[in-house]
Formats: sequence, structure tokens, C-alpha cells
Amino acid sequence: MANLKVVPRPSPVPIPILQKEPSRTGVEAGSVVVRVQDLRKRYGAIEAVKGLSFEIHAGEVFGLLGPNGAGKTTTISVLATQLRPSGGDATILGCSVRANVAQVRRAIGVVPQDIAVYPMLTAAENVRFFGRMYDVEKVELERRIDEILALVGLDGRRDDQVRTFSGGMRRRLNLAVSLVHRPKLVLLDEPTVGVDPHSREHIFQIVRRLRDAGTAVLYTTHYMEEAERLCDRLGIMDEGRIIAMGTLEVLLADLGCAEIIEVRGLPVGMSLDSLQRTPGVCRLEQQEGVTRLFVTSAAHVLAPLHDAIAGCRERVFVEIAPLSLETLFLQLTGKELRD
Repeated sequence: MANLKVVPRPSPVPIPILQKEPSRTGVEAGSVVVRVQDLRKRYGAIEAVKGLSFEIHAGEVFGLLGPNGAGKTTTISVLATQLRPSGGDATILGCSVRANVAQVRRAIGVVPQDIAVYPMLTAAENVRFFGRMYDVEKVELERRIDEILALVGLDGRRDDQVRTFSGGMRRRLNLAVSLVHRPKLVLLDEPTVGVDPHSREHIFQIVRRLRDAGTAVLYTTHYMEEAERLCDRLGIMDEGRIIAMGTLEVLLADLGCAEIIEVRGLPVGMSLDSLQRTPGVCRLEQQEGVTRLFVTSAAHVLAPLHDAIAGCRERVFVEIAPLSLETLFLQLTGKELRD
């Protein structure tokens, strides 16, 4: 007996890769802001980053995805000049992370996983402190404090100590202090970890406004929904390398599979050789009691699937869904995003 559930395919929403409006960052829309060439980082005998090459353009959100230990945070640390590369190079607006550290630091804003604001200072005092670190002129800085706190929705808490803030509010302030000097590139490393839904949506809005203003954004996340909603292009990392890169639409098309069939409740040791030989089955895998069929069209596979499970005495559950970023990631890496 089989219970069949079909998940409808969502209507595609076109996402512009590059904004057409004039950039407000002083960088021409669509121009290359970040160029990474054969970047490597070694810790003793361990090579954490193994020859990365990619570009990020003005007005683009580039998502860097990978399981834990893939090398994402190391890559961000190298781009932020916190770590020196072991090989290769990366340039930010033509400035090398090796040779032009001061110029790179003035051009970027870094939002680390760990919250880096001072709890005993007020929100305004935190922004002022970081603005002075970036040498923002005094008159401009005072104006910028009000602008940036309004952007992140904290203008009403301007003079409150950060120790009184919720976790989501601290995350938003963490983002605010990285933007005070109007960076051309923003590095966001897991910016929504542990935040409430309201703060998460607010952070999404800020990222979109940065893109609309022509800022380049590098975004890492463990949440597939965030990557699908925000990122114009994706780079999928595994074991220090980028194994796939492009828009979500292109990555899904390159796989040659359009849908996934998940089957639960099959008897242990049941032979699935007939399904593996079925035309239209790109891949069959079994993991933790779930059988997954990556197929070009579920309609062409349902009849042979029915024949294969018809003799099962226990109830078998079948679910059909369009291929998503999550299933794409699983097929490319063989791993869940959170290991």
C-alpha cells in the first residue's frame, strides 16, 4: 500500500543578477568588485582552501554554501585580510589582499558569525566607535549614525545600552557597524544565526537594499531558503573547493534532473535494480531508511515504481517534489548542509 503526496512546483520568480539602476557606491553597476584567483590557505598539513577562483560584481549577492568544514569562513577571513593566503590572491577593486591590506580594509565591511559590538555602549556609541576606526569624518559620522540605525530599525533604541538588546537586535547592530563607512563589498558570515523571524526579515531587506545600491555582497548561510531568496549566484563548496557555481536555475538545469521522488517504508534489503535501470532515473540513493530517486520526470517513473513496491506488506510513503537547492546540494556533495 502506498500513500502518494505531490508537492506542487512553485512558480519561478525572476531575480535580476545585476541591478540596472545607477550604482550609489561609486562603482559602476556590473563591474567586478572581487576577483579571486587560485586562492589557497593551509594550516600546517591541512589545506582548508584549495585553489578557489570566482568573481563578485557590483550589485550582486553571491552565496557561498557548503557543509561545516568546507572552507567558507576561512575564505571570508582571507578576503577580510584577517588571514594571509598560502597561495594565489584575491583583489578587491584591484587591491590585493596580500599587498594592499589597508586599502582592502577601507573598501569592505565584515559581519562575522560572532557578534562584535560592545554591550556596555549604546547603539549610537557603537556605530560612532566603528566609524572612527574607519576614519569617517566627524560631521559625516554623526549624520551616518542616524542613517544607519534607521536602516537596521534601531533608531528608536539609539541611546540604549546594547546589553538590553535582544539577540536579533544585536545581530542588526552588528550589521550596522560594518556599513558605517559605506563599503563597496560586504562579507556576511551566517548573519541570521539565532535571530527571531522579525530580525531575519529585516536583515533580508537590508541585503536587498545593499544590492539595489550597487554594493557587492558575499553571503554564507546554512539556511537553504535564505540562499534561494537572496542570492543571485551560488558557489557550492566542499572540502576546500568550489564544485559548482552559477544561478540556481543554471545549476538545476546542469544536473539534468527536474524532480525527486522520496520513498519511505521499503523493506530492508529490498532490491531496487529494476528502478535503477528505468529510463529517466538519473540517480538512486538510500540513506537512513529513505530512498531518493532523482528523475527527469516523475510521471515516467511512477508506473515502474508502483510495480516495484506493489508487493510490500507494510505501508509505503511516496513524496514527489521539484528539485530544490537542498536536494541539489545533497546530490552534489552527498552531505546535509549541517553535518
